[in-house]
Amino acid sequence: MPFVLTVDQRDSRSSPDRVPEVLSALADVPTVLRFERTAGDEFQGLLDDPAVVVDVVRRLARDGGWSLGIGVGPVHTPLPGSTRAGAGPAFVAARAAVEAAKRRPVRLAVRGPVPESAADAQAVLSALAVLVERRSDQAWEAIELVEAGRTQAQAATELGVTRQAVGQRLGAGLWDVERDLHPTAARLLARAAG
Repeated sequence: MPFVLTVDQRDSRSSPDRVPEVLSALADVPTVLRFERTAGDEFQGLLDDPAVVVDVVRRLARDGGWSLGIGVGPVHTPLPGSTRAGAGPAFVAARAAVEAAKRRPVRLAVRGPVPESAADAQAVLSALAVLVERRSDQAWEAIELVEAGRTQAQAATELGVTRQAVGQRLGAGLWDVERDLHPTAARLLARAAG
């Protein structure tokens, strides 16, 4: 089932345009239709893997400053060559979701054909976003090294701290909690599709 992400830059009238930078950062994301600017300070992409959607949410939450709408549902086929030309219920749901996100404290919303599951996915993704947004730079340093395949001892050596300090950074950054939220959020997004 397709997932459309519509993302709008917050406070764009009083801050520089960040869309080109984030589009470049998301160029490695596997998409059905690539992320591209749709209008002004907004961009959109079409994905087909709920786990990838969760990863994009994590990346955008860490970057900060975005309202994120996730629309779940079918799209019209054949697909156009450009995301801007896409149509169908998932695109409509993504538009409704990004507008709802602008009114939420966490600035994230999910809309889809199974409203209860979309609300559940929204709740879990919101918790994930808050966790990621509030994580310290020190926690991120440790998490990035461990996620890249280093052991805690190797990460400690690279960071010039003790292994226990790496463990404390991972704990303070709630890395274990985040890892539990990822598959849960992906399952709930899939359920939101019906």
